[in-house]
Amino acid sequence: MNRRSLLGAAAATHRRPAWSPESPLRVQVVVFDGVEEMDYTGPFEIFSIAARMSSGAATVTLAGGGEPGEITGYYGSRFTVTARLDPAAADLIVVPGGGYGNKTGPGIWGEIAKGVIPAALRAAPRPGLTISSLCTGAFLLAEAGLLTGRRCTTHHLTTAEIAERGGVITNARVVDDGDVVTASAVTSGIDLALHLVRRELGADVAVRIENLIGFERRGTVWRA
Repeated sequence: MNRRSLLGAAAATHRRPAWSPESPLRVQVVVFDGVEEMDYTGPFEIFSIAARMSSGAATVTLAGGGEPGEITGYYGSRFTVTARLDPAAADLIVVPGGGYGNKTGPGIWGEIAKGVIPAALRAAPRPGLTISSLCTGAFLLAEAGLLTGRRCTTHHLTTAEIAERGGVITNARVVDDGDVVTASAVTSGIDLALHLVRRELGADVAVRIENLIGFERRGTVWRA
């Protein structure tokens, strides 16, 4: 079975389980040196609120591509991660972007050169796992071969490059192709997270989060 068939089979078998405190939706938000701060903080906060509002039917973890330790974001913020990306222990992975304009510095190009995150993502697909990206995080999915022949989106300035890497660019703010979900530029990470909260935990939780943070989802969500 080729990768396209494998991913298609995973998409076809994706059904929203009844997530509960006993069996929560396990979310891992990937972080790395050079990660765009808003790319990861938006989804991380949305899923953290969702965990509270669903009485523990979701968990969220910041997961580094390498060993646990200090991470320096694109704009200089520093924080410590204690967990490592572990797709086998996740139901949903969120991959942010960052560092696109610096080919030799930290960010997506540095992570592609290291190869650790792309390798983990390449081996990750299985029924029940959703892998998502926002902004230039799509490059890490493309490097892993996860966007080949798949509907997707990314930052509007980089769509041609993702198309060259096999992605089928779709003009939408969020593109839900089943087990692969992508979003466009930086702030779309909030829309991505709210869409996935609605899909996995229900509309009531998503609407309560929107009201709490004073945010209204915008743009088109394309769904397979």
